[in-house]
Amino acid sequence: MKILVCIDDTDNLESRGTGDLATELAEELQNRRWGQSLFVTRHQLLVHPDVPYTSHNSSMCFEADIAPEYLQPLIDYASDYLERESAPGSDPGLCVAVVDQLPDQDAVVTFGRKAKEEVLNKQMAYELAGQLGVHLSEHGGTGQGVVGALAGIGLRLGGNDGRLKGWLDIRTREGWATVGEILSQVPLQGVRTMDGAILGPEQMVAVDDKPKAVLIDGGTYLMVSPERETCAEGVRWRTTPRHQLKKF
Repeated sequence: MKILVCIDDTDNLESRGTGDLATELAEELQNRRWGQSLFVTRHQLLVHPDVPYTSHNSSMCFEADIAPEYLQPLIDYASDYLERESAPGSDPGLCVAVVDQLPDQDAVVTFGRKAKEEVLNKQMAYELAGQLGVHLSEHGGTGQGVVGALAGIGLRLGGNDGRLKGWLDIRTREGWATVGEILSQVPLQGVRTMDGAILGPEQMVAVDDKPKAVLIDGGTYLMVSPERETCAEGVRWRTTPRHQLKKF
């Protein structure tokens, strides 16, 4: 069955990031042969004086396909892991949702979107989690991370928010590659312009250092912008700088 696992507020400015912990959880799920996990996405939530957070207020989520009998062992392991590995002063939260068992997917997607724009609290999160029948738990500190953990589930489920953790390793020739060459190297749905156009396989793209992919329209895409300083004849596009991807 398809599940989403999200954690939030496990770190501080000096510790390992929440993304590292999410990656380790996803890997451990596979190491224990409970199922197969997919990529981790980072979801930026509201940064506001009334929102308590310890680092950058972003949650980390991954999808996995597991057998039903491993759901509770996964929750138990993740709970123990967060209590053991979360940084001092953090307020970690964990959310695990079985996607096909959600009675109202729109409700959790809406909660996720609101968490990017409004100040939400633990009571709101627990009430919605109870209505939806998802696991939501806190594992230290104030437990405020449950808000972001539930919000991250909604944002991942919505399919139009989040940057994939890590960088894409794309081999180029003299700094550029065709779309077809890029897609043969990295598991993405496509290469897409910031205006929403999907590039064909013969289009040439200048690839900067450490390119990142985003989650949009339910798929994973490398975003590109018009190339203004052509590095080679025929190159019309360049990977979009990270600061311009903050909208995702």
